[in-house]
Amino acid sequence: MLVRDYMTRHPLMAEPTMSVVKAQHFMAENAIRHLPVVGDGKRLLGLVTRQSLLVDPHRLASLDMWEIARLLSDLTLGDVMIKAKDVITVSADATLEEASRIMVENKIGGLPVLEETIVTGILTETDLLAQLVNLLGGSAKGVRVTIRMPDRIGEFAKVTGALAAKGWGIYASGGVPAPKEPGYWDMVVKVRHVDQDDLVSVLGAIPDQRIVDAREM
Repeated sequence: MLVRDYMTRHPLMAEPTMSVVKAQHFMAENAIRHLPVVGDGKRLLGLVTRQSLLVDPHRLASLDMWEIARLLSDLTLGDVMIKAKDVITVSADATLEEASRIMVENKIGGLPVLEETIVTGILTETDLLAQLVNLLGGSAKGVRVTIRMPDRIGEFAKVTGALAAKGWGIYASGGVPAPKEPGYWDMVVKVRHVDQDDLVSVLGAIPDQRIVDAREM
């Protein structure tokens, strides 16, 4: 799963001469929170977020209402944008895991995707959440079971073997280290066209594993 396959291609962009007021309306109308600022040939010059459009109140403290209005009307994206050298970006060939790690470590909600210095797309936390839904089969009806298993070789094979013996297949799956229980993993499997009680009975009989949650969704 590479960034190039899940990013938003041809994202909305703006020039540095766009006024801050116009950019606020533009972002609100298009329901976006990240706006790449570009020059000739879509070369990245900076990035604007909703937060970067907020004017520091200290700049306004000594001004009267007319001066504030004039200041706000004169501000452009070039004045408030995060400069290109400080913008955190990602390559289209990066994996979704790499992009997610970058966003988590830097506490940001979006990454411009660059080919050299040219903006080719943008990847946001919304894009990643949409793929998480797909990864765990959230778009299809079925029975979702979370199984806690020891972190050792062969445990997931027990699950696939038990399902295969009944002629059932896994529609989607994913796993993470069990919270507050070192040495264990929580594995989520989603199985379609099966009765929940039957599935729980089969998976609940696997040695050294236990069912944490089961539900139809």
